[in-house]
Amino acid sequence: MSAETDGIEHGPVEDWFRERVADIEPPLDYEKIFGGLSNLTYLVSDQGGSRWVLRRPPLGQRLGSAHDMGREVRVVTGLAETPVPVPPVIGFCEDESVTGAPFYVMEFVEGPVLRTPEQAALFPGPAQRKRLGEGLIETMVKIHGVDPDKVGLGDLGRRDGYVERQLKRWSGQWDKSKTRELEVVETVHQSLLKAIPEQTETTIVHGDYRLDNVIYSPLGEVAAVVDWELCTLGDPLADLGLLMVYWVEPDDKPIPFFRPATIEPGFSTRDEIAACYAEVSGRDISNLDFFVAMGYWKLAIILEGVLARFKKGQYGKESSQDTSEFEGSVADLANAAATAVERIKR
Repeated sequence: MSAETDGIEHGPVEDWFRERVADIEPPLDYEKIFGGLSNLTYLVSDQGGSRWVLRRPPLGQRLGSAHDMGREVRVVTGLAETPVPVPPVIGFCEDESVTGAPFYVMEFVEGPVLRTPEQAALFPGPAQRKRLGEGLIETMVKIHGVDPDKVGLGDLGRRDGYVERQLKRWSGQWDKSKTRELEVVETVHQSLLKAIPEQTETTIVHGDYRLDNVIYSPLGEVAAVVDWELCTLGDPLADLGLLMVYWVEPDDKPIPFFRPATIEPGFSTRDEIAACYAEVSGRDISNLDFFVAMGYWKLAIILEGVLARFKKGQYGKESSQDTSEFEGSVADLANAAATAVERIKR
C-alpha cells in the first residue's frame, strides 16, 4: 500500500469507511483514476477485493460553486430510482477535516470506460460500435425524460433563461481562471449572446455528456452514467451539442490530449448520432448548431481552468507535467467555436 496518496488522508478516510461499510477488510488501497480533469476520482479497494469509487474536488482553492460534491451526490441519489443508470451511493462526507474537502463514495460498477482508441478494441465489430452510440443516445433521452420534480430535483436550477445563465456563468469562469488574454473567447461570447434560440423545453441536463462519462457493460450497453458535477435544469439540446463536440471523427483536426475512441472505424458519424437523438426523442434539433458552438466555447473555458489548476499544482504530483500544449488546444477550441458560430448565421 502506498504511504500517501494526493488528496487522501488514509487513516481518517478508512475510519469513515469502517463506520459505513459492513465487512470491510482493511487496510484500504487508493488509486487515482485518470480521465476526467475536474474533480479527483479514486478507486478504493480493501484486502478482500471489494471496490468503491471516491470523488472529491481538486486540491487547493476552488472557484465559487464549482466542484460541489453535495450537489453531485444529490443528483445521483435522485436519479437512483429512475430509468437512468447511475452508481449506487454509499455515503457523502461534508466534514473537510477527514481529507481536506467534501467527498462522496459510490459502489464500483464493473465495466469498461471507452476513453481511447485502444479501449475501443473491446468492441471490434461495426455493429457493436454502432450500438455503443445508439445506447449512449437512448440513455441521454432517458435523462431528458425524467421529471425533475418527481425525483426531488425540481429546484436544481431555474426553468427559464438557461442559455443566458450558461453564457454568464462560463464567461465568469473565463475571467476568473484565464492564464492570458484570448480575444476569440470574448468574440464568440458576444456572438452567442446575439444568437440565443428560444427555450421551448426544460429538462435535466447532464452538462458533460460524452462517451467516456459512461460505463458500459461487457455486452456494450450503458451500465452507469457518471460525472454529474455540471448537472442542472435547462435545454436538452445543450447535452447533444456538447456530445457533438466530443464525438470526434477520423478526419477531424486532432485536439491535444484528446484521442477518443470514436476516431476508430465503425463508429457512427456526428450526423448519424444527431439523427438518432431526433428519432428516439422526437425533438426538433434545428437549433443544434448554436449548442455545438456553445459546446466548443464552453470546452475551451473548461480546459483553460484545467490549465490554471495544473499550474497551481491542484492535481497533485502529476501537475509537474509540461502543460505548454494546453494553451494551443484552448485556442483551437475557441476558434472551432467561432467557426461553428458562422454556421448559425447561414
